[in-house]
Amino acid sequence: MAIVIIRQDRKIDSWKKALVAKAPDISIYSYLEEHPKEEITLACVWKQPVDILKQYPNLKCIASFGAGVDFIFKDQSIPKHIPITRVVDPVLAGDMSEFVLALILSFLKNLNSYKTDQLKKVWNPREYKRISDITVGIMGMGALGEELAVDLIKNGFKVIGWATSPKEIPESEVYAGDSEKNTFLSRSNILVCLLPLTQQTTGILNSKLFKELPKQSYVINVARGGHLVDEDLLEYINNGHLAGAGLDVFHEEPLPCEHPFWTHPKIQITPHVASVSDIESVIPQLLENYRKLTEGKPLNNTVNREKGY
Repeated sequence: MAIVIIRQDRKIDSWKKALVAKAPDISIYSYLEEHPKEEITLACVWKQPVDILKQYPNLKCIASFGAGVDFIFKDQSIPKHIPITRVVDPVLAGDMSEFVLALILSFLKNLNSYKTDQLKKVWNPREYKRISDITVGIMGMGALGEELAVDLIKNGFKVIGWATSPKEIPESEVYAGDSEKNTFLSRSNILVCLLPLTQQTTGILNSKLFKELPKQSYVINVARGGHLVDEDLLEYINNGHLAGAGLDVFHEEPLPCEHPFWTHPKIQITPHVASVSDIESVIPQLLENYRKLTEGKPLNNTVNREKGY
């Protein structure tokens, strides 16, 4: 039994070194080196090449290096019987919460606009908003959404949430299902998308949704680029209904140089850095599931294939 690391970035060596240091008794390979494919039982992946997992005849589990698993489901060749796991990590959730809080405060105090003014050498004081002026609506009340809600409430924000099923968050009202979505949207001065990307949520940030938001609302997408219909966002910002957007995720990454988001004065973009898996925090989870796999025990944080998360 062995582990293979499959990533399409420059971090394979770092992850392998850390895994080997924590578990020198386990055979751990990069998919880029020669390795015995028939011995691989656990594949730890991040945006793996399509069809590559077919090379491992004895694969028993696929583990995402992060909280997201939508990239795994894009590979239709993966057998349905192989379980998929994801990372549920307080460090990851904390990082996401801090990032979203920074975006919200930047919007309230016009910091992005002032940076644009600075580059043009324009002195233009603006009216600002206070925390007490707005309600933050969080779409997606999983581990990340709940952590964000708690942190925002601690900082004095009014917070509401929306999920596919009923949930209870102290000091926050959570709406559930399609029947309550429009009521949730009508109260959200700042909308934060933290939904998993599934067939049901693809393209959910569209003109129909934006129309339900209060005038001059702000949209933050830190989930997946596939949630957003880019053209609809541009339309609703340009027609004045939306005040702007903070975007950390995109359909294509890196964002193509010709994309209009780059130069739009009311859109703040960042290169998918809101929450990055921490090696020291994630490795124990991966190794614990590997041990459980070898012992035939139930795995932690398994993904529901029907739900897609």
